[in-house]
Amino acid sequence: MTAAAATTGVVLGSGLWMPKLALAAGSDPKPIPGGFSLLGKFFHVDPSSPGPNTENSTIFDFHGAIGAAQIQGTGTGNYIGTGRHETLNFDSDMRFMQGTYIGMDGNQYSDTFGFI
Repeated sequence: MTAAAATTGVVLGSGLWMPKLALAAGSDPKPIPGGFSLLGKFFHVDPSSPGPNTENSTIFDFHGAIGAAQIQGTGTGNYIGTGRHETLNFDSDMRFMQGTYIGMDGNQYSDTFGFI
């Protein structure tokens, strides 16, 4: 809980939560090579991350700060109409990245990204 509160404070205090216009970010970043497929879609995310000795960024040629959290747990679904209860799983991978990168056009850019 302490780590989550500290991370939230850093994000809110740094201005990372402020949205930008989608077209105002410059060139698209190059995704990291590799990743995994799920339900017919390919994700450029290191499946062993977040963690030490893994690629926590999802952007190739990136230099900057990265925050990553993988949260797993369970909850209870209550079906009001039937009174039935069910255990539900929760799995979330959230990251933010702020720094410089080389875009698809070969130019250097500086920006902030979120991955939820």
